[in-house]
Amino acid sequence: MVVGDVPTAADVLVVGAGPAGYVAAIRATQLGRHVTLVESGPIGGTCLNRGCIPLKALLAATERYQQTDQEDLAAMGIHVSSVSCDWNEMQKWKQSIVERLAEGVHRLISGQHIEYVQGTGRFLNGQEIRVEGEQHSYRFTFTNCIFAVGAEAAPCELSYDGVQVLTPEQALALPTLPSTLSVYGNDYIALELATLFARLGVAVKLHVPGDRLLNNVDPAALRLVQAGLRKLGVQVMMQITLADCTERPLVISNGAQPRTAGLHPEVAGLHINEVGAITVNMMQQSNLPHVYAVGDCTGSLSLANIAIKQGKVAAEVASGQRSQFAPLVTPLVVHTTPELATVGYSAEEAVRAGYKITTGRFPLAANGRVLSLGTDSGVALVIANAENETLLGATLFGPRAGDLIGQVALAIEMGATLTDLTEVLYAHPSLSEIIQESAEQALGQAIHLLTKSTQATTS
Repeated sequence: MVVGDVPTAADVLVVGAGPAGYVAAIRATQLGRHVTLVESGPIGGTCLNRGCIPLKALLAATERYQQTDQEDLAAMGIHVSSVSCDWNEMQKWKQSIVERLAEGVHRLISGQHIEYVQGTGRFLNGQEIRVEGEQHSYRFTFTNCIFAVGAEAAPCELSYDGVQVLTPEQALALPTLPSTLSVYGNDYIALELATLFARLGVAVKLHVPGDRLLNNVDPAALRLVQAGLRKLGVQVMMQITLADCTERPLVISNGAQPRTAGLHPEVAGLHINEVGAITVNMMQQSNLPHVYAVGDCTGSLSLANIAIKQGKVAAEVASGQRSQFAPLVTPLVVHTTPELATVGYSAEEAVRAGYKITTGRFPLAANGRVLSLGTDSGVALVIANAENETLLGATLFGPRAGDLIGQVALAIEMGATLTDLTEVLYAHPSLSEIIQESAEQALGQAIHLLTKSTQATTS
């Protein structure tokens, strides 16, 4: 008898241990289910091991390096003789963070008594999956199955070789720092890669396929983002095709393709759409009600916060709870210099959606905490429904914008109005005051800005 021919019963089988998968496994265990978690690679998936965590770690390190600019520090009375960076040491520090977080996930899985199986899963039929490991093969029958197999770099007309043509993940693992680098794309990953390498003195060219850096982001904020990139030395070129990018090395940020090719969905009758994604409803169920899919393999935006929430929803629905993936808004953070963060509608989107809007704009140069951090660049923009003041969205460009945007996301989810934002007592001096100030400006109550009406009154 071949190992794996005798099926093992699994209550909830989770395939994939990235942010969506391990969160689904833990949540299902909390709800009293017995969970088997299958993963073909290192625990934590792309996000933890090769994607967002390594990228954010390197961005944090390069931000500190950039902040040692002698001219900027001299203005504060701080004089530094010399500062240097070591790419190899930076990579080791990045890897230490990855390993620490991965070990933490391992402890969580073990502490929850989740059965962990190393291997690659594929359907045998609608109720069974075979898992092929390096040394063993397993066969599982399941009551419920949650797929969290993630995605990989979308194919393009060029072949990725990891040296001359690279995926974003490969760029983060370069053994040596290149003197020049071309980046192709207009998503947040392309902007962050350009920022990361430019901070380290690499001559970066950012090739943008369209006529704007990020889709559905306020043009005023995008102009500031582009100005920040140029200040770092990044050459930004618009309306460029991939064929125009002849310089090497070249990093291509071209989106993601769901990693579903090896699942053999046809033998189970599982529906896969034209881009290879598992189609699901708001409860994360596929066309097979006992089979769920979460995260990047559903074709949703490649954001870990989406994957994590979807993992929780799938676990709850599989455990008999009434749960849906239905957030009103999804925050997006781009770690440029300074940071860009958005949530909800931009002004353009709100108008296209049929809203009559009112907007508030507050320049960060008028905020005491921003100036005390040694910068005066940035803006806070809020958009609200003009008929009832309900907050519709916000764009923040400035220091720690990514930490502040959660406050706005909560306000939108709670149905807050501009007046609600102005009534909160904010710490002073603090960056969070920019939200209050932009809301006051939208209401015509700006205190720390001279408007045309106040200038006319005082004159």
